[in-house]
Amino acid sequence: MTEFGRILIADDEEVFLQSTGDLLRKYGYECDCVCDAREAAEKLKESRYDLLIADIKMPGNEELDLLKNMVELAEGVPVILVTGYPSLQTAIDSVRLPVACYMVKPMDIDELLFEIQNAIRKHKVYESIHNIREHLQHWSDCFGDIENMLRNSHSDATSMPVESFIEIAFQNVIETLSDIQHLTKSLAHVNGDKESCHLFNCPKLESLGKGVTETIRVLENTKSSFKSKELGKMRRKLEEISGKD
Repeated sequence: MTEFGRILIADDEEVFLQSTGDLLRKYGYECDCVCDAREAAEKLKESRYDLLIADIKMPGNEELDLLKNMVELAEGVPVILVTGYPSLQTAIDSVRLPVACYMVKPMDIDELLFEIQNAIRKHKVYESIHNIREHLQHWSDCFGDIENMLRNSHSDATSMPVESFIEIAFQNVIETLSDIQHLTKSLAHVNGDKESCHLFNCPKLESLGKGVTETIRVLENTKSSFKSKELGKMRRKLEEISGKD
């Protein structure tokens, strides 16, 4: 994937398809071009894209079928819908679907570039949050495994494997917190501190604070059993990140 993003363009108008692809490549985007909805669906299944630019009136998309199947084909990928034959009905239909923007041909280049940048930026934030949520779930699973190990440990012979497992798990916790920190700083740079803080307090990430607190609690409760300096360092770092006194 290029730094700017990877775009799939689907349009049966050959001149528009190739000229738009060439233009966006000059601006640093990686572009694949297909001429109908069937080819677009195959591409979306095979490869990862940051954006789909799709024509309304092309073979296979008569009832906006391509857009209606986006969740199964490429969940979360934004769509810019374009048409040379605008109508009230298509505009209404597009609003009901996951469409980032509805544009009429011929498009203003600056406006198109703006919408592309905006859609791809939001998609990358979406992907980051999705990955963080998966990591949070992984933490929860790790905590459950650790608790089961501690509950079922009856001799010193098992202490070293358990301690090693804990160190690995909490190192992953630190790394994921670092990812969240980088995401928040990136959003603050683009949108300002107010919006980045709003995202960080999003209900979908509400379990973050609980996860950090639970991590610190487990480390605190097990520090007498496992004398690892590394675990102690991790606990102190987590306390600093969470703001715990």
